[in-house]
Amino acid sequence: MSFQSLKLHERIQKAVADAGYDRPTPIQERGIPSILAKKDLIGIAQTGTGKTAAFVLPILSHLCAESSTESERATRLLILAPTRELVAQINENIRVYAKYTNLRTLVVTGGVGEAQQISKLESNVDIVIATPGRLQELMDRGHTRFGKVDHLVLDEADRMLDMGFLPAIESIIKPLPNKRQTLLFSATLSKPIEKLAKSFLLKPVLLEIGDRTNPADTVIQHFYPVPKHLKSALLVKLLDDHQFFAVIVFVRTRIEADILTKELRGYKIDAEAIHGDKTQQARVRALKWFKENKLRVLVATDVAARGLDIHGVTHVVNYDFPEQNEDYIHRIGRTGRAGSEGNALTFVCEWDDQKRMKLEKHIGRTLATKRVEGFDYKVPAPEREERRGGGRKESRRPSRTSKYSHANKAKNRPETNSKKGGGRKRPS
Repeated sequence: MSFQSLKLHERIQKAVADAGYDRPTPIQERGIPSILAKKDLIGIAQTGTGKTAAFVLPILSHLCAESSTESERATRLLILAPTRELVAQINENIRVYAKYTNLRTLVVTGGVGEAQQISKLESNVDIVIATPGRLQELMDRGHTRFGKVDHLVLDEADRMLDMGFLPAIESIIKPLPNKRQTLLFSATLSKPIEKLAKSFLLKPVLLEIGDRTNPADTVIQHFYPVPKHLKSALLVKLLDDHQFFAVIVFVRTRIEADILTKELRGYKIDAEAIHGDKTQQARVRALKWFKENKLRVLVATDVAARGLDIHGVTHVVNYDFPEQNEDYIHRIGRTGRAGSEGNALTFVCEWDDQKRMKLEKHIGRTLATKRVEGFDYKVPAPEREERRGGGRKESRRPSRTSKYSHANKAKNRPETNSKKGGGRKRPS
């Protein structure tokens, strides 16, 4: 099947041709006809399957066919996504696909000033792409006009629920018109996702692509056993290989991301960190440099594990073992995209054995273990000595976190936008 046979609007079809698209991916081939028919849809698919185009292209076709005058212009498409990076990525894709239209888009996220966002919201843009936290805040203050929304998309819905955004999602959807098309995309069809779908979708088409519990076949996966105190040294050794051209390294906490980035720079390795405490400007800049091959290593927390569509990522390194099996799937989904081959390396420390076994059970396969030739695994951990006046032991090496204030200790935890079970959310 070709894109020409999908009966997209001629303006959208022209943009698709300009983008070099020839044949649709499975989720596009099966999803676009249903969305063109204005059916609600649940799409379950791995990252890198082309799902953004699967929902954007047919909805843009509808918007083109339902053109309105300037005085009648209103927001007709609302897209919710969990992270600023994914929102920005969706916006970039829409700009490409809508290049021959006069449709106006607006990104609404935290981390930037809200004045311009408020001004554009009140001027009735056609498409709003937003993170739930900031959008709910602006809606509560009366800055939105969503009475004519015809299409609602919940992208990476499972991640939004993991981040505690369900109350915000419910608050955002409640005032929307009941007569609308709603699309929900997720990597998993868990019970919370099924409950969410039953609440907001009407007789949805269920579309499942591939094995939702397994990474893409294009990703070569290995475990690398290593003592904790040698992890950074092993990473540097691996980066001696110039086949590691574009590398995303995933760590557990924000503070670890900053520390590791500094260590890599000490070895003259171009690296930047991306996490929730970075300004939006810094995050956008780091991603831009990485996409332009001006940056070799991107050190990230799980805030970057979803939605980043970066072509040419040669390796993903799980420097810290992922807390959840689903995090592993989404982390390594940053490589091996669009049919190209990628590599995923996971460091395994002494206490990661239980997580390793659970992960292998989850993906239904045993991963091979690799050791790096020429690397000395027998370097002892830093000696510990008795503290004067007591039995407590202390490392002779200064603590990595000793230079940080007590206020910054909260950073030394897994990246998340909310506490499980509720709590105040970080701005998105």
